[in-house]
Amino acid sequence: MDSVWLERRLTSVTKRQHDHRTPFQRDRARILHSAAFRRLQSKTQVMGSGQSDFYRTRLTHSLEAAQIGSGITAQLRSKFKKQCDGLLPDDDTLIESICLAHDIGHPPFGHGGEVALNFMMRDFGGFEGNGQTLRIVARLEPFSKDFGMNLTRRSLFGLIKYPQTLNTLSNSPSAEIPSTYRQLKAADWHPPKGIYHDDLDILDWILAPLSGDDREQFQQYAMQNNKHHKTRFKSFDCSIMELADDIAYGIHDLEDAIVTGIVSQRDFEQHVIAKLMDIDDEWLNEYSKNLAQKLFGEHHHHQKEAIGGLVNYLITEIVLIDLNDSLQTPFTEPLLRFNAKLPATAAQVLEIFKGFVYQFVIKQTSIQQLEYRGQQIVMELFEALASDPMRLLPNSTAKRWQLAKDNQQNHQRVIADYVAGMTDDYATKLYQTLFLPNGQNSFNTKSNN
Repeated sequence: MDSVWLERRLTSVTKRQHDHRTPFQRDRARILHSAAFRRLQSKTQVMGSGQSDFYRTRLTHSLEAAQIGSGITAQLRSKFKKQCDGLLPDDDTLIESICLAHDIGHPPFGHGGEVALNFMMRDFGGFEGNGQTLRIVARLEPFSKDFGMNLTRRSLFGLIKYPQTLNTLSNSPSAEIPSTYRQLKAADWHPPKGIYHDDLDILDWILAPLSGDDREQFQQYAMQNNKHHKTRFKSFDCSIMELADDIAYGIHDLEDAIVTGIVSQRDFEQHVIAKLMDIDDEWLNEYSKNLAQKLFGEHHHHQKEAIGGLVNYLITEIVLIDLNDSLQTPFTEPLLRFNAKLPATAAQVLEIFKGFVYQFVIKQTSIQQLEYRGQQIVMELFEALASDPMRLLPNSTAKRWQLAKDNQQNHQRVIADYVAGMTDDYATKLYQTLFLPNGQNSFNTKSNN
């Protein structure tokens, strides 16, 4: 592997005695031991955090995605050994690290919190969960003074799902500013998916090894009318992480909804089984015949067997593709040239499951009401903290805010960083402290410092 991808932004790091770990093993350790990673245990995945100890959180979702990512790399090594010898490290630590960290930037209350922060930051560069992930691992997490976890360039490269700035990708009709926060329509304020302009220096460093042509093509985006533009390319490592994320979301998150009774067997049979049976795939048709009975039956081991079978089917179908076969200007960097991908049939299967989770779980009224409540909490917290930062922010955050303001930097980003780092529980308690007469009197703001 080219040593340039093993470099770190901060080169003078403490040398520990007898430390024989690989660079990616160090990356994984820094992610696992970070405060930002721990906070995922109290951040909403699909169901509201804290509603039940059974529901998946952002933390358990990330652990499952990491395990699936390892399974994908094992399949790729087995089926495409020659190509993977130069692409993948000898162990799974790199992909596990990227999968573990991929959701670290998500704010409290899921997409409700993301919409709220994007609205509050509308004049200051916007807010987006993936951009916040890069910001945390490369700047904010206090492993180092100004370089976050100081991960390897390749780990950071794999975390970039959308290699353009929000400013460049933003393209939505001017939404009307509501007269009150309670009238804010979430659909009007979904952010584009990308990197903050504030973090261009990080992006430039990560992409420095690329040729000019590779970088230009990698950062291309598809123009869309009345919708945000979308980037076109992802790195090889990122393509694995995204597949692992999608499988964990589409299959494992469905398990929460089934076990807790949120979705019915009738809807599942009508909107999933019927569609699976229409696909021209003999194994899939046979597997689907008893799938609903296993998933909704009273024997939990049958359910686990069915879930495991679906995940295995999707993982084992993944192939390695050469993007240069369809590009007029070929990539010279192998990490851009190759991607992991699901073939058409398996991709269709995953979309059926993801669509079902979206329609019958995420869009369910009770879930949307929780998102709306979280949206309100986040907007009001941001407004309060921004009204008098030196008085209401914890000391270290207040100093960061003052320093940014003194240096004519984007000081509102410091408030967004603080709010985004909150867990669902922390944000709720702080809201109660600030706005409810019977709120807690001795709230410890240092806990999120």
